[in-house]
Amino acid sequence: MPSASCILDKSVQEYFDVVPDTRRSQIKTLHTAIIECFPDATINMRYKMPTYLHGGGWVAIANQKNYVSLYTCSPAHLAMFREKHPDFKMGKGCINFRVKDKIPVEDVKAVIRHAILHPKSS
Repeated sequence: MPSASCILDKSVQEYFDVVPDTRRSQIKTLHTAIIECFPDATINMRYKMPTYLHGGGWVAIANQKNYVSLYTCSPAHLAMFREKHPDFKMGKGCINFRVKDKIPVEDVKAVIRHAILHPKSS
């Protein structure tokens, strides 16, 4: 599924292969945004979801029952996004994109960069 120029571990590819069509484009958008920000990130399955590691930082994406999520593990990584996009559903350290949500890619890239470059933020 992902078309960004990276080789995926078999378990990561299997995860992407079973994403429902209704959420496939959102998962692809998040994957591509991460790879565009950190093309040399290591991708593996942690916490049962594709996790992108670079240096000491990481982000993960997941296909949930009613949305896809970008996980960062800290509310500090989401502060600017939360302020700019208060209508998006968010958890403590994640953004949940419902099918109807258009992903604001540049703002998501800012979240990704912050999470990867400032992993100890709290």
